[in-house]
Amino acid sequence: MIKTYEIAGKFEHEANAASLLYAPPAKPLTFRKTMRYIFDYEGDESALDAFVSKVLVDAISQEEHHDGTPLWPNANLILDYGMKGGALDLEKEAILSYYRTLSQPAFTLKKLTLKTRLYVFGQGAEPSIFVRDIVNPAIHTHEVLKAA
Repeated sequence: MIKTYEIAGKFEHEANAASLLYAPPAKPLTFRKTMRYIFDYEGDESALDAFVSKVLVDAISQEEHHDGTPLWPNANLILDYGMKGGALDLEKEAILSYYRTLSQPAFTLKKLTLKTRLYVFGQGAEPSIFVRDIVNPAIHTHEVLKAA
């Protein structure tokens, strides 16, 4: 089974997208950023939920979503990017290392994929500019999910 969790900051707000780019965009754009954790697993779903809540979510400053729908569907651009399979991903390795210390996790983790999701708001959010300036093709995979 595959289950995706999207973790967002409770107190974060839209920020100036120029901070992500090498050159300011032609029109004012803002963005929000989240982390997505995609678990390929077998076993008890509630145990996986508990694992994610304990290990990946700061209950005070973050909230988790796992229905798979975009958190901000009014975004003009949604870009997912993450590390390629052979690239070193320290966060992923730390999560897997912690999982391996559990004596009886009640679920078997077959695969874990981490993706950063970028939501860009405003007219003129050109996907190619964000991909060019954010995605390193040597180490990242990416997918444009929505383009204005």
